[in-house]
Amino acid sequence: MPFLTAALYKFVELPDHASLQAPLLARCEANGVKGTLLLAAEGINGTISGPEAGVRAVLAYLRSDARLAALEHKEAWAEQLPFYRMKVRLKREIVTLGVPDVHPALNAGQHVKPADWNALLAEPDVVLVDTRNDYEVSIGTFEGAINPATSSFSELPGWVEREMAEGGKLAPVDGKKPRVAMFCTGGIRCEKSTAFMRAKGFDEVYHLEGGILKYLETVPEAQSTWQGECFVFDERVSVGHGLQPGAFTLCRSCRDPLSEEDRQSPLYELGVSCAHCHAATTEEQKAGYRERQRQVELAEKRQAAHIGLRQPGA
Repeated sequence: MPFLTAALYKFVELPDHASLQAPLLARCEANGVKGTLLLAAEGINGTISGPEAGVRAVLAYLRSDARLAALEHKEAWAEQLPFYRMKVRLKREIVTLGVPDVHPALNAGQHVKPADWNALLAEPDVVLVDTRNDYEVSIGTFEGAINPATSSFSELPGWVEREMAEGGKLAPVDGKKPRVAMFCTGGIRCEKSTAFMRAKGFDEVYHLEGGILKYLETVPEAQSTWQGECFVFDERVSVGHGLQPGAFTLCRSCRDPLSEEDRQSPLYELGVSCAHCHAATTEEQKAGYRERQRQVELAEKRQAAHIGLRQPGA
């Protein structure tokens, strides 16, 4: 497979992040690398893809900055380039929580390696929280995990505040706040959510190192407490144990994951709608989606990429 994809993030103080944008974009374009990178004062986040030599050149360029020398990344290979352009964007946050003065680089919770995760969850006084959005949780999560039922990460602080009240799942017991374990897809949301929890006065906060993906990659299925599949933000849509591609596809209208049963709904139309979003779009919008789907299918027949196809990370 000729194209290497690298997913990366690092929370680190980058007060000069705006000045990094132009030279980073130029380096990516010079090496034939495409994708999206986000820069903020709190760090870097994104996914890039291209020829192996080009991607590794960009990674080496990033690590040449002493603040990013320890930058880690996850690799995957593809027969086709999954992105159509290169974007380097300036953001207030590399993952949006919407709470000021949360510093994951300085105050994140304690990392727990996948091999040790089951033992932590077996302890009776640990509250396990899935920090992902509801549509992600709906297709798989850890046994016993609490689903905050959020539609965006920025809703999580509000849920925490409500659950800290008397009778809530995060309320103090005998005057002591509970121990909390949090997890997400690849680790980035957990670092920020655990830093937020520590800022709220929770002393014992843990998160799954490398996220669900590292757990599914390294923990044998026979020993796993994971149930279902894990939603991923690329064209695989979902993965299972061993990171094998899952059974879900993506609705191109609302981008919700769809099971085989979902695709049997009379409201499902490839590239146009599903039972989740059929009532939320107008006939004019559906006509536009049908034309987009027609163009995608024509492009596939020509074995060419189509810009209307959902781009991972876009």
